[in-house]
Amino acid sequence: MNEKLFSQRLAELVKIPSVSSHSPQWDMGNITVIHTLANWLEALSFEVQILPVDGHENKANLIATRGTGQGGLVLAGHTDTVPYDEGRWQSDPFTLEDKDQRFYGLGATDMKGFFPTILAAVERFEDAEFEQPLIVLATADEESSMSGANALASQGFNQEGQARYAVIGEPTGLKPIYMHKGIMMEELRITGQSGHSSNPDLGNNAMEAMHEVMGELMSFRRELQEQYSNPGFAVPTPTMNFGCIHGGDNPNRICADCAMQFDLRAIPGMSNEELRQSIRERVEQVAQRRQVRIEMETLFGGVEPFAEDKHSSLVQAAEELSQHDSEAVAFATEAPFLQQLGIETLVLGPGSIDQAHQPNEFIAQEQIAPAIDILCGLIQRFCLPSSPRR
Repeated sequence: MNEKLFSQRLAELVKIPSVSSHSPQWDMGNITVIHTLANWLEALSFEVQILPVDGHENKANLIATRGTGQGGLVLAGHTDTVPYDEGRWQSDPFTLEDKDQRFYGLGATDMKGFFPTILAAVERFEDAEFEQPLIVLATADEESSMSGANALASQGFNQEGQARYAVIGEPTGLKPIYMHKGIMMEELRITGQSGHSSNPDLGNNAMEAMHEVMGELMSFRRELQEQYSNPGFAVPTPTMNFGCIHGGDNPNRICADCAMQFDLRAIPGMSNEELRQSIRERVEQVAQRRQVRIEMETLFGGVEPFAEDKHSSLVQAAEELSQHDSEAVAFATEAPFLQQLGIETLVLGPGSIDQAHQPNEFIAQEQIAPAIDILCGLIQRFCLPSSPRR
């Protein structure tokens, strides 16, 4: 590995702000990152497509392909980062810092660091003729709306079956991840009637109605946890978290409006849309009993639970090359979107999820060379003429 070139590439990506967020004051485009990757990949003989994401200014996906045919390998990652709290960083989030055998910077591990890893692996095959295509996929908005991953099908990705296998390089400590929970985020808004607090009959308290809604949701959570369990997860059951609640404006006024946001993380075998429908039915019953209006809004489209066959060719190859058994994690990725396009998919990359989404994010340098070796092994196995096909 050319360590200097790796750090130069990572520094170039880190210095480009590409935050995606539900909050308009934070949200920005990723197009500069996409063009940077496109230039690097074209220099390595890839054919590059830059596909704008409809309805999102300055946001795009990149599909870079080397080789032709069907049944190839996808190496995929997202190009956006979460927002940052600059005051809590010990260095500039957009300036890569090489310190204590770590690379510090916003997105260094989640997950801009995966792209220089891909490039370093590809450079080992500079003169190789690929029998099956190698496809590098870079997406927009994974940290917020998943609009990039959602756009792939409409953009025609894999309609001709070019890809059979996909590795998403989220930070997993180089352990293959064959299963993860889904996630949905919802908001419930209750409208009651304000009035003077000296006489409860003058109003209809939205906060009290929300109390009843939360009780109904906690009952639903217990039912789900009794019905669904998977021992592959550290927390084997689905979870529901009440994240924030706001309501009312004065202690001597009956609360007329109350809003609460929550997430639900389902396990494989469950459907986000079926869960939403069950929640709607339950809260509507509360609305009728309390004579209030309850609106439910999906904060983003969500990610379905994901599970790949542990005995699939890709999982077996990744276990062999990484020398780790495949595992399950609770965080969500773009894996279900690729799997739904008919691609065998797993999640594996350098770095630790423990360092993601927090100040002083870093990727441990000791993870990089082994990650390159694993990617080289996957390319050799699934793209080259001498590869043993399974």
